[in-house]
Amino acid sequence: MKVKYYDALVIGGGLAGLRAAVAAADKGLSTVVLSLCPVKRSHSAAAQGGMQASLGNSKMSEGDNEDIHFADTVKGSDWGCDQEVARMFVQTAPKAIRELASWGVPWTRITKGKRSAIINAQKTTIDEKEEVHGLIHSRDFGGTKKWRTCFTADATGHTMLFGVANEALKRDVEIHDRKEAIALIHENNRCYGAIVRDLVTGEITAYVAKGTLIATGGYGRIYKHTTNAVICEGTGAAIALETGIARLGNMEAVQFHPTPIVPSGILLTEGCRGDGGILRDVDGYRFMPDYEPEKKELASRDVVSRRIMEHIRNGKGVKSPYGEHVWLDISILGREHIEKNLRDVQEICKIFNGIDPADEGPKGWAPILPMQHYSMGGIRVKPTGESQTLKGLFSCGEAACWDMHGFNRLGGNSVAETVVSGMIIGDYFAEYCSNNEIDIQTKTVESFINKSKDYLNELINKDGKYNVFEIKNKMKDIMWEHVAIFRTGDGLAKAVKELEELYKESTNVKLENKELFGNPELEEAYRVPKMLKLALCVAYGALQRTESRGAHYREDYPKRDDLNWCKRTLAFWKEGDTLPTLEYEELDIMKMEIPPAFRGYGAKGNIIENPLSAKRQEEVDAIRAKLEAEGKNRHEIQDALMHYELQPKYKALNERAGIGYE
Repeated sequence: MKVKYYDALVIGGGLAGLRAAVAAADKGLSTVVLSLCPVKRSHSAAAQGGMQASLGNSKMSEGDNEDIHFADTVKGSDWGCDQEVARMFVQTAPKAIRELASWGVPWTRITKGKRSAIINAQKTTIDEKEEVHGLIHSRDFGGTKKWRTCFTADATGHTMLFGVANEALKRDVEIHDRKEAIALIHENNRCYGAIVRDLVTGEITAYVAKGTLIATGGYGRIYKHTTNAVICEGTGAAIALETGIARLGNMEAVQFHPTPIVPSGILLTEGCRGDGGILRDVDGYRFMPDYEPEKKELASRDVVSRRIMEHIRNGKGVKSPYGEHVWLDISILGREHIEKNLRDVQEICKIFNGIDPADEGPKGWAPILPMQHYSMGGIRVKPTGESQTLKGLFSCGEAACWDMHGFNRLGGNSVAETVVSGMIIGDYFAEYCSNNEIDIQTKTVESFINKSKDYLNELINKDGKYNVFEIKNKMKDIMWEHVAIFRTGDGLAKAVKELEELYKESTNVKLENKELFGNPELEEAYRVPKMLKLALCVAYGALQRTESRGAHYREDYPKRDDLNWCKRTLAFWKEGDTLPTLEYEELDIMKMEIPPAFRGYGAKGNIIENPLSAKRQEEVDAIRAKLEAEGKNRHEIQDALMHYELQPKYKALNERAGIGYE
């Protein structure tokens, strides 16, 4: 029996996990990070376009602040987010950007004077003030009132990841890569670490810790078409689910990005459209203004994805050997801009499609089609990042349902969430680890080790009848066909039935390779049942939610139903069951700073309203009018409308150019 003891265990080596590890190390805790791959190759590196923070530096960002960022985030979530968490996030984001700059992230900076830009397909001149010369720049992204997305060309995640990873190494955080957590150790509703398998040797080790934090990213690989890396299979969320204690939240909320390139599925950043790129159909016609005349290509991601698919359904798709698609045209931005700010996009197009997107005219257009991109759902946690039901288990980043994004996240808010939640939750996590001791018996740890070893040996020796690879591919097909951008009750019911049958089959597989190490077939055999559990949480939650909200779009229930569905889905898994058990967590409209209203997309009146929304809006308006008359500032008014808790160093006022600490 091999056991390793630490104060703080972080599972997941991307931005969120590494930033939380930095917070733990800063408290003097012995800290270890487990990662499937070398941490500087984590999927966080794939984030291209940028990170949202209301700095208000550039001309197109003037007047931006936390209030505007907050409103954009709430509306973007289609009123599904936790507004207190959204407030925590927007208040901390500017501090995160500046911290990253101090850690060496080479943010693209403003150059004073005139520059050209493409806005609404028209060449425009922007004149940057001399006093903002050299400050952090920002670009436009979908669903925002201001240009708020800070960037390093189109390699933002890459530069951020290197900066944060270096800081973790500087603090002597232990990083153990090629390690996979396959089960959580828990007793009396408290988590004490994880059972971990070495992906090279197959060795099983118990990592026992005072606190455990899961930051393993999303679960996009349960879908056939996804921008997610091959390691994004959701196993971190799954091992939490398999405790039978921790719950997952809003698993049916899955985001589809409008512009992955066909057929590889590699993402072409939202920065393409943020910088002025447009979408064209089979006729070369720019179609988004017909559907969304105000925001056009920069409507929120769920809206743009649906509009693309709707346009293809209307017979305007481009036929290809890989199915129908539309075009993304960034050639209108000019070669100089592309080769400076969209270099990665240009390289992807050249390598994977043999085109140069800087070439003028149709020969430079990139074929794109919406694909699965982001998981709004995850391990349901409190604002502190701790599981609501399993003490000592924390989660942050995409693996968590914190719940900052609700039913749709804005572009640039996720890579921002990784470091912001890593800062906030990392501090709460470090505090927990400092104030608690390991009080689990070695005998109990040994029982978890033996259970995992017995399970792996059972998989090797079982004379089953099913092929695990075939099961996995069927799951992906079902999810893409029935639980994707457009959903119906009949399709979801069929998906649940077929996925449940696949889950039963996944417990009776036959492996040709009988080795306990160097065996990809074995790894699939223990991962696929976990993935199927997540897929069932998504499909079953979507079937039960008889409304459309954000990225969850039911064609048979096209209205957002605030009267009956202003609530969060919670899923947990009882041992021996073949379906998740669902519960619901009500969203309290009477505590919201911004009560549910028209989101700003599509036709008005597509909402089944809750009378509490109007009642709360009256209260908000009255409080605001009274305090404004008394001369209160916006922070005092905000606190009166909806108080939120946040560490004082993060809740402190943010400084802005020409304004100061306002």
